[in-house]
Amino acid sequence: MKRLGPVSKKILLLLQGGLALSLTARPDAYFRVVRQIAKEWKKINERNLREAIKRLYQSKLIDYRENKDGSASLILTDDGKDRILRYEIDKIEIKKPTHWDNLWRMVIFDIPEDKKSGRNALNAKLKELGFYPMQKSVFVHPYECKDEIDFIMELFELTPYVRFLRVKDIDVELHLKEIFRL
Repeated sequence: MKRLGPVSKKILLLLQGGLALSLTARPDAYFRVVRQIAKEWKKINERNLREAIKRLYQSKLIDYRENKDGSASLILTDDGKDRILRYEIDKIEIKKPTHWDNLWRMVIFDIPEDKKSGRNALNAKLKELGFYPMQKSVFVHPYECKDEIDFIMELFELTPYVRFLRVKDIDVELHLKEIFRL
């Protein structure tokens, strides 16, 4: 997979912002997305922009459509959408609340061998997010992270093999509290 420069990444994310606008029904969210897109767009040098668009087109991450008025619209391809998801996974983090709710989040899985690369990616991402590996396929975290786990499962196509649990009592709670400094 070819590496993309910062301008190319920004263009893909801005195109995703356009997609977000088309799916947004709430005016406050709409204007927030518009403001963010406008701010980022102004930072891009026009010459760099043209070169980056050309490279994205050649990489098949974007396509274009000519409009009736003679203008052209850039369109994010499926490959481009996949690339954006990969950027987003690098940004995922679990936010630490001011007060712990005394619940443990457990991710347990039994992933078949033909999905080994997804299993390895899930293992690595859970460790990166600060999960504690209780067993080979059982990970624990003290803070809410359902949305993040759902996103990871979807990205690696592991939803049928992964379970997310919120647990009140666990026999190694003192050890876990020590690990997570609770």
